[in-house]
Amino acid sequence: MSRKIFHSLVPVEDVLKIIEKYYPLKPLGTEEVDLLNAINRVLAEDIYAPIDHPPFDRSDVDGYAVYSKDLYGVDEIHPRVLKVIDKVEPGEMPKAIVKPGKTIEVATGAMIPKGADAVVMIEYTERIGDSVKVYKSVVPGENISTTGSDISLGDLVLQKGTIITSKEIGLLAGLGIKKVKVYRKPKIAVFSTGNEVIEPGAELIPGKIYDVNGYLLTTMLNELGASSEFLGKLPDNYDVVYEKIASSLKNYDIVITSGGTSAGLGDLIYKVFDNMGKPGVIIHGLLVKPGKPTVIAVADNKLLIGLPGFPLSCYMIAHLIVKPIILRLLGVKEIDTRTVKAKLSTRIRKPLGRSWLLPVSLIKQGEEYIAYPITMKSGSISPLSYSDGFAILDRSRDLYLEGEIVDIILFDKEYRIPSLVIIGSNDVLLYRIINEAGLAGETKIINVGSLGGWNAIKNGEADIAPTHLLDEDTLEYNTPFIKKTGLSDKAVLIRGYDRRIGIVVAKGNPKNIRNVEDFLRDDVTIVNRTKGSGTRTLLDILLKKMAKEKGIKYEEIIGKIHGYTYEVKTHTAVAKAIIHGRADAGIAIEYVARIFNLDFIPLSWEHFDFLVNKASMGKRSVKTFIEMLRSDKIKALINNTPGYRTPHDIGEIIG
Repeated sequence: MSRKIFHSLVPVEDVLKIIEKYYPLKPLGTEEVDLLNAINRVLAEDIYAPIDHPPFDRSDVDGYAVYSKDLYGVDEIHPRVLKVIDKVEPGEMPKAIVKPGKTIEVATGAMIPKGADAVVMIEYTERIGDSVKVYKSVVPGENISTTGSDISLGDLVLQKGTIITSKEIGLLAGLGIKKVKVYRKPKIAVFSTGNEVIEPGAELIPGKIYDVNGYLLTTMLNELGASSEFLGKLPDNYDVVYEKIASSLKNYDIVITSGGTSAGLGDLIYKVFDNMGKPGVIIHGLLVKPGKPTVIAVADNKLLIGLPGFPLSCYMIAHLIVKPIILRLLGVKEIDTRTVKAKLSTRIRKPLGRSWLLPVSLIKQGEEYIAYPITMKSGSISPLSYSDGFAILDRSRDLYLEGEIVDIILFDKEYRIPSLVIIGSNDVLLYRIINEAGLAGETKIINVGSLGGWNAIKNGEADIAPTHLLDEDTLEYNTPFIKKTGLSDKAVLIRGYDRRIGIVVAKGNPKNIRNVEDFLRDDVTIVNRTKGSGTRTLLDILLKKMAKEKGIKYEEIIGKIHGYTYEVKTHTAVAKAIIHGRADAGIAIEYVARIFNLDFIPLSWEHFDFLVNKASMGKRSVKTFIEMLRSDKIKALINNTPGYRTPHDIGEIIG
């Protein structure tokens, strides 16, 4: 098969207009459903009240129905006695009439008897046999809901296009409406593609990945109110893909796939889509990154959408394009894309000519939002959990400055403000401590490395910054940076715990690596950590010391190291690079060597401490975190974890 190149990329803002030329984005029909089956459906008709509500004058309280003039001037000092002539319960028709000097006892919700124009609460009365002493006056209409005072017969109570929630169902039930007309749900078939994709739960072998998009898209579409079904994986075989998609179009309104949408020889989706029916492919490629290889086709009045294979790209394009399509087909009256304005936490440089979708994690500082860009590859899945939304960076710009205001499209309907914001270095025990402290559901964690954490504290954006920075001058961890960064008046350093750091190598140490100097050998390739991480800082300090001892330039030293520029973000990634044969050695904490059954050559113990914003020290969540850090339970957890230990002053202020 020949290769098809993206000749005309479409700006994202033009996608829906192009689709509507070939496929009307309007409801696919209506149906009548019982109220109990109407949850999350969309009303296909305006609802007018068929009755008054309440349908009769009723009491709002337990008390006595009275003629208000009987109680003029009544108070605690001047009570009045009325004769009780009857009692009315909810659901009963009153049999007696209230006349001057008489009263009828009524329960909450009971019909008001003739002659009464108010109800005195039982709390202001004293029953004496067949009489009642009243200690409070009332005004006409007091404690009575009159007929139609809530909803009047003929009122428009719900508009066409309203999403029906439990609140609307309660309202409709209260008006005696048993069934409602709703728009038909679009039926959607979802497929994943790729020989590398396997089902969750299967054994993960090298080169394979678990399917994310099939489950992500199917559940997202159902959350929106569509009727979607995951039909499994499509292989990299044109005939099979064609047959399965053609078959699904007989029973579904829309087919959505993920993966196989680019212009490579092995990418089949656009070819299948184009041959499925008229007019065929109408969009092949978006003027956006990530998400360029998106393909959309119309085949004989059926819609086909091919999304990118990488989960983050897939999710953002689905949110940006698929979501408004589905909501229009569902008949939703107002498509509310919730956005907030936020300041960028860092400068962003991008190429000209293409829009960028930038996933971010938000924090709130006073009345302002701060957007922390999530600098991960499109294949990442962690942003699906901790990103709050994304910005669309303009294709005509190549630079956004730190502090610049951008619009953030939220993934959820609203942003939940965390009570504890932790920005800085990452550690496996940090999550355990937060969980044990009962703070997991209210904590936002943003992993930006130790230096990024110090900057977040400096800018007042974080409550706590985990850190393990080694000072080149004193060879001390963390404490020297309080003065060096000028944060003495703004932050305090809380002693955390110690982690043993060293060289991780394959089991049996086949290259016989003993120290960092062996990194210079021609037969050794390393995996490095990213700039700004405490581990990278340690390696660079050791290399500078080596350069000085050997009397050569530092740049010459790093030039000799194979893999020095191969950077990964986490300790576990160091271990995996060695397991997969991409590197012979790397510096990481002992813990990852133990869990992956690798050999470990100790270098030193590092302090994993916590920089705390002074302004946050009085917060409940911060105090709870520090108290948990000092607890015997956490000390035992630390000491029982390989490669960790508890210092004597854990949880104390050290700087």
